[in-house]
Amino acid sequence: MKLITAIIRPEQLDDVRSSLESYGVQGLTVSSAHGYGRQRGHTEIYRGAEYAVDLHAKIRIEVLATDEVAWDLMDIIVGSSNTGSPGDGKVWMVAVLEVMRVRTGERGTAAI
Repeated sequence: MKLITAIIRPEQLDDVRSSLESYGVQGLTVSSAHGYGRQRGHTEIYRGAEYAVDLHAKIRIEVLATDEVAWDLMDIIVGSSNTGSPGDGKVWMVAVLEVMRVRTGERGTAAI
């Protein structure tokens, strides 16, 4: 089993979510995140005052997957979140030793 984590632009969430659902993903976790990559921060002017924006608003998506579909899900996330601009995000995959569904006690791929 694999845990796929993606950091994407907030405006790309609907595209990524619908693409994953079309593939058959039945569950995912979405949370807010703030950070920066190569694009670093920038300055903005608000009510005449200039201030630095060091951290950009991002969305963190986590999906548990079987080994057989994990690479497909990564490709789907990258394809549906890519705008071609700096700050599109990152996607990574890590191995999961065990998963257990709290409600039923199911383990392994049955719990996904």
